[in-house]
Amino acid sequence: MATDSQERVTAVLARTAQHDHAFGQDLPKPGERRTLIVIALTAVTMVVEILAGTVFGSMALLADGLHMASHATALAISAFAYSYARKHATNRDYSFGTGKVNALAGFTGAVLLATFAAIMGWESLRRLFEPIDIAFNQAIWVAILGLVVNGVSVVILGVGNHDHDHDAHDSANHDHNLRSAYLHVLADALTSVLAIGALLVARYFGAVWIDPVVGLVGAVLVARWSIGLLRDTSRVLLDRQAPAHILEDLTAAIEGNDSRIVDLHIWSVGPGVRAAIVSVVSEEDVSAEEYRRRIPAELHLTHVTIEVACLSK
Repeated sequence: MATDSQERVTAVLARTAQHDHAFGQDLPKPGERRTLIVIALTAVTMVVEILAGTVFGSMALLADGLHMASHATALAISAFAYSYARKHATNRDYSFGTGKVNALAGFTGAVLLATFAAIMGWESLRRLFEPIDIAFNQAIWVAILGLVVNGVSVVILGVGNHDHDHDAHDSANHDHNLRSAYLHVLADALTSVLAIGALLVARYFGAVWIDPVVGLVGAVLVARWSIGLLRDTSRVLLDRQAPAHILEDLTAAIEGNDSRIVDLHIWSVGPGVRAAIVSVVSEEDVSAEEYRRRIPAELHLTHVTIEVACLSK
């Protein structure tokens, strides 16, 4: 007959056999289909503008088409990240699944966004000191076309995107990949709005200098967005500790007259997915399963490892 200890070991092994590290990353994400739609819109507009610019000899159209191509590339990275994370979700080479592919794609998108801001800033400064002739009619229509396409894209990617409602110091629940795509099309939309305003003022009031000045303002705003995204994604990639209120809630749930936490790590392994390692010192013989049952469900800890040292033994 098996002893109680053997039965407990068998039960733990049974649970472990049923456990995987996919954490839902093998399922399509809500932002994936929306990103693909926006890629299609961006790609079509890009091709139309490049062809029109080539055929009609318009540098404004050609430049905007190439600009759209850079953002289509960034959006393609987002789409690839969704696909890669899903296909490799159960690959055992990834200790905690592929959830961080989301943050890695977001970080890459943020770097591209920062590069775009730097190019915008440099070109605006150059044109401020070395003004060039502007084909106002063509440039305005190009800006309007870009605004329409990017406005539609912002609406598509913004559906259900409520990152601003989360704790400012908690990036674990964010779909950073979707946020990166959203900021790219939002940057494009902002650029189009600023360009339309600047071109109208320059055309009707002769203030040509306002075009590069508005470009500088746009570059600063885009740079701020990219810095925020870089900060949030790097927190996930570097396994930053969970927010203080989560650590406090877990500590309050586990500690008592009989127990004390001596080491605690809670970090994000994917959007809405956290792992935890808890080391507990107990005055009494309390099992790891008992401590696991004390953890509140609202903390959404998907992968928890608990180590117990009993002082009475």
